[in-house]
Amino acid sequence: MLERKDFQRLEDALLADYAMKSRDSKGRVHPEPEHRYRLSFQRDRDRIIHSTAFRRLEYKTQVFVNYEGDYYRTRLTHTLEVAQIARSIARALRLNEDLVEAVSLAHDLGHTPFGHAGEETLRKLMKGYGGFEHNRQGLRVVDWLEQRYPGFKGLNLTWEVREGILKHTSAYDHPQFEEFKKHKSPTLEAQVVDVADEIAYDSHDLDDGITSGFIDIRDAEEIELWRQTKKQIHKKYPHLKDEIQKYQIVKFLINLQVQDIIEQTEKKIRHLGIHSVDKVRCQPGKLLAFNPKLAKKRGQLREFLNQKLYQHYKVVKMSDKARRFIEKLFQCYVSNPEQLPPTSRQRVRAEGAHRVVCDYIAGMTDRYAHNEYRRLFQPYEVM
Repeated sequence: MLERKDFQRLEDALLADYAMKSRDSKGRVHPEPEHRYRLSFQRDRDRIIHSTAFRRLEYKTQVFVNYEGDYYRTRLTHTLEVAQIARSIARALRLNEDLVEAVSLAHDLGHTPFGHAGEETLRKLMKGYGGFEHNRQGLRVVDWLEQRYPGFKGLNLTWEVREGILKHTSAYDHPQFEEFKKHKSPTLEAQVVDVADEIAYDSHDLDDGITSGFIDIRDAEEIELWRQTKKQIHKKYPHLKDEIQKYQIVKFLINLQVQDIIEQTEKKIRHLGIHSVDKVRCQPGKLLAFNPKLAKKRGQLREFLNQKLYQHYKVVKMSDKARRFIEKLFQCYVSNPEQLPPTSRQRVRAEGAHRVVCDYIAGMTDRYAHNEYRRLFQPYEVM
């Protein structure tokens, strides 16, 4: 039988010197006794999976609004894909997989309904009232809004997981923070999640875009990575059906990027002489980086997606509709907070109507926001 102390010994034996060990965690805001059979980051992962906010990710937009079809990725499936990619990278680099998985599963908890259109709208509406940014909202969810324990609000996660949520950065995320300013960089585990997020949404948005018909598969030939990959797949399997060929290309693209980031990061760690978590934290920039040639090709892929998918007229129409939903819901609730459910309404006096309404809307799924809009603005809809 293995107990917590045995798992700690395994961490000491298996993890790299620059990996974050659970015994070295800065702990929790509210002290709790350790679990006999689980390490601290394992407990964080389990708390996140059992949270309400995590379950709601199933009905939150990645690119395609939930009611557009069942095939397309949602925030939940995207989150699971990020966790899978991140764990593969972490294992190869001998990092703490429990911490990586916990941050991966929590990295999108603060997302609004309707994807980035929802976030942009709340950011505009909250200007002058404390603002809105989804990483900060994610931290607010796990620190305050989730209520499951008798002794404290929130999930009481470890400092390192909370830091990973707040310092999550990507092409869309540039959070500002005060509590975690002491360190220039987060743990390598948190940096792995950032890269895994980029790999996942680039590759899978391309997959969904082609499946939806918004991207013509012939146009994908404009992407150098696609052309190179297709050539190798065709050489190995010359008679594949188009659908299977697409899956194989996407799979190859992910594998190519994962392998490159592992090898390049290992080289950089050796070159800089990184032998501790403190050395990781004092670096001015990220230690995880792609080969410059691959990074350039990835930039081309991202530009292609921006032009062909994210700016596709149907996606723009969906996003514009989403903005109208969010704006009208927000204005309706702020003008009359009595329409909020009791648990939210009770907070208005202490926190202000704008922040409470923002929390309420940010927590909605696409489906719930759509139904709530109908209930509020269509006179014959059942309340």
